[in-house]
Amino acid sequence: MGLIVQKFGGTSVADAERINRAARRAIKAKLAGHKVCVVVSAMGKTTDKLVELASQISSNPPKREMDMLLSTGEQISIALMAMAIYEMGHSAISMTGGQVGLYTDSAHTKARITKIDADRIFKHLNNGDIVIVAGFQGIDEQGNITTLGRGGSDTTAVALAAVLNADVCEIYTDVNGIYTADPRVVPKARKLGKITYDEILELASLGASVMHNRSIEFGKKYGVPIHVRSSLTDEQGTIICEETPNMEEITVRGVTVKKDLARITLMGVPDKKGIAAKIFHSISSENIVVDDIIQNPLPDGNANISFTVEKADFREARTISEKINTELGGKGVAYDDQVAKVSVVGIGMRSHTGVAAKMFEALAEAGINIQNISTSEIKISCIVSRDEADEALRKIHTAFGLDSTEE
Repeated sequence: MGLIVQKFGGTSVADAERINRAARRAIKAKLAGHKVCVVVSAMGKTTDKLVELASQISSNPPKREMDMLLSTGEQISIALMAMAIYEMGHSAISMTGGQVGLYTDSAHTKARITKIDADRIFKHLNNGDIVIVAGFQGIDEQGNITTLGRGGSDTTAVALAAVLNADVCEIYTDVNGIYTADPRVVPKARKLGKITYDEILELASLGASVMHNRSIEFGKKYGVPIHVRSSLTDEQGTIICEETPNMEEITVRGVTVKKDLARITLMGVPDKKGIAAKIFHSISSENIVVDDIIQNPLPDGNANISFTVEKADFREARTISEKINTELGGKGVAYDDQVAKVSVVGIGMRSHTGVAAKMFEALAEAGINIQNISTSEIKISCIVSRDEADEALRKIHTAFGLDSTEE
């Protein structure tokens, strides 16, 4: 007998039929001899509808009240899931994050988990109940309801799997697993049987909408095997796990694109110590996340400093940059809000040469200009024009032999 955590996303519980299908999966695991803890998201587009409703009431709603509002979506799902399981002749109990004892800090709308008291879950599991937990939410030390940010149900599931010492955390979604690229953009993308925590973390941070970053961080920290699979079939999905020696034989595991970026360049600022610190302290103080940074020294003792940000932060970042440029006596601020970042990721890059050259050659043959380049141990990224991003993705995918249908 093992212990399984199953997580069903919004599309997997979008209506009564899918809730019943998810309930049957949980029951099937129980009948196989496992203790089962289920984490569910809000149904379909419920969260989006609640956000839209809030915007009709207030242009700037208090974050505490947004958490109070958005947490109701998951409470609907867990109650309906429990009803479905009861209707099928099995015992279940639904619990909110607060009832479970999932504690977070007080950063409303983007809270981080601080601790989980699993005693109540174990009590019900040992009684033979299927425990259904509301994803995406918890409570702070003052008893306020908090939410973990978009994708937070993934984090809830993996965190619970870690605390419960589960054998596996199954993430059910509307796709069959993790692919070498977004199959909507690259029709020849293929499903991966396994991928490492580090690789999927890079892919997620670089734009792949696969899983919540923090859920992967939990999985890696506590060694939780994560199985990403379809809720619509019984097909094997993709296992996220520690790397194994044979994984290094594959140079590149996946290709991804991050759109909606903007590049800002402070031109001709003094090339002196402390200047970069001043610039990026001002940017970070407004909670703006900077992506890539490139500094180019100039012959006159000045430098151009470029960085990218999410397009949603572009206007604010540009305003701050123009102010700093004036204070430093720079020569102006240039910007481009139509860029994207294309990346290749793979732990095999550590031991294989020529990866960058192959990537650059593929882009050159497609007539796509590279504007910036950044690297890490297991990824190489290029900034390109946004209108060329999808073509760049397809060309690179083909160049690294990822179009094959074989694993």
